Amino acid sequence: MKNASIIGLNEADCQQIAEKLNVLLANYSVFYQNTRGSHWNIKGDQFFTLHPKFEELYNSLVLKIDEIAERILTLGAVPAHNYSDYLKVSTIQESTDVSDATVSVQNILNSFKVVIDLQRELLDITEKAGDEGTNSQMSDYITEQEKEVWMYNSYLGK
Repeated sequence: MKNASIIGLNEADCQQIAEKLNVLLANYSVFYQNTRGSHWNIKGDQFFTLHPKFEELYNSLVLKIDEIAERILTLGAVPAHNYSDYLKVSTIQESTDVSDATVSVQNILNSFKVVIDLQRELLDITEKAGDEGTNSQMSDYITEQEKEVWMYNSYLGK
């Protein structure tokens, strides 16, 4: 946590935030891989609609994975990087049914719910800690993802 004092944060706060970010990183990583699976395996009359949409989503997710890992490093901690570690702490489970359009989109919506909830928890923690960097990052993600939720729900007719 050598960076904490330089960036004006408390070491204990940095540790707590980094731990929560590692949980978020794990969830994003499983979400990413599930989305890749849906992209590769989607079948049926929605293939041409969903195949590129899933690619757009997993490209966005991989950028966020990198940004979260770099934020963990900025706070002076080490980002987890093994899927075995991710699966131990991720609330998002590995998808097994990735070829059905409705199931895949519902899995994406369920995954958004998990990451948005975690990001909202981080907003509370980072606000109390005065960690504007992480707070801003989470706020930006939530704003973007709320729109994505609306679009995927619209696809399902909800």
